[in-house]
Amino acid sequence: MTLDQTAARGSSWFAGSLSKPQRRIGVARQQYEAYLFLLPWFAGLFILTAGPLSASLYLSFTDFDLLGSPTWIGLANYTDLFTYDPRYLGAFIVTLLYVFLGVPLQLIFALLIAMLLNQKVRGLGFFRGIYYLPSLLGSSVAVAVMWRQLFGDAGVINQFMGLFGIDAPNWISTPQYALYTLILLHIWQFGSAMIIFLAGLKQVPQELYDAAEIDGANRWKQFRHVTLPMITPVIFFNLVLGIINSFQAFTSAYIVSGGTGGPADSTLFYTLYLYQEGFKNFHMGYASAMAWILLIVIACITALNFAISRHWVFYADE
Repeated sequence: MTLDQTAARGSSWFAGSLSKPQRRIGVARQQYEAYLFLLPWFAGLFILTAGPLSASLYLSFTDFDLLGSPTWIGLANYTDLFTYDPRYLGAFIVTLLYVFLGVPLQLIFALLIAMLLNQKVRGLGFFRGIYYLPSLLGSSVAVAVMWRQLFGDAGVINQFMGLFGIDAPNWISTPQYALYTLILLHIWQFGSAMIIFLAGLKQVPQELYDAAEIDGANRWKQFRHVTLPMITPVIFFNLVLGIINSFQAFTSAYIVSGGTGGPADSTLFYTLYLYQEGFKNFHMGYASAMAWILLIVIACITALNFAISRHWVFYADE
């Protein structure tokens, strides 16, 4: 008899020697110990997440200026948002443009770079680190300041174009160009999506490419009929995360516009306008209503993505 068999027999004998009340006490004790270890997580959930979330829901139905007591006004904040506030609708449109232009372009660019880095050439580790570096910096203040210096009136971009006699505008001070500089910054921070795409490309079986090549498929057909279907779960994952994060973009717009959302509200992101209303104009009830609408919009778009995904996302075990 092996040592494992002896231990198993001993444990089964010990369990069988206990009475039913004793076994129930043992199970209950294990459950209590599990809940005890989970207690810090539950405390954080209720104190840092559920509590503030419930408070903001209540404040969204009040007139609250952070100084006095909240005054219940019902649906007035929500009504004012859609009927009496043109800046709100403008901020919503700017954010939608940022999301639905920036996210697809970032994913396309990240996939192209991932496919280049998936080739068997020397020095790929170094290049992977270099390409991932912008995402490590994230949406930090330093990156936004650097972007403002690059696209300013006397920035590096305009100086370079001046070498060829091109009189370039001040990109961040011109309404028709300012938003696109922020979209370009969003595309530049493609590192996280690229790493996930690269991991997905590594999981595509080589046998599929060999079979496609035997059937006479060229590189484009291999990409279209082998690579894309096999990495659709990764594309879906990056798409959902990209949309959620883009709706919450704040730092780049705040730094580049100096906190105003200018010029002419062309960079007035939803979160930036929420910040202005809540912490500059002290309309915290109004800002809470904006936050809940943003939550609902993100939840609806995410649910729509999951509903549509069943028609285009392919899983290998299906």
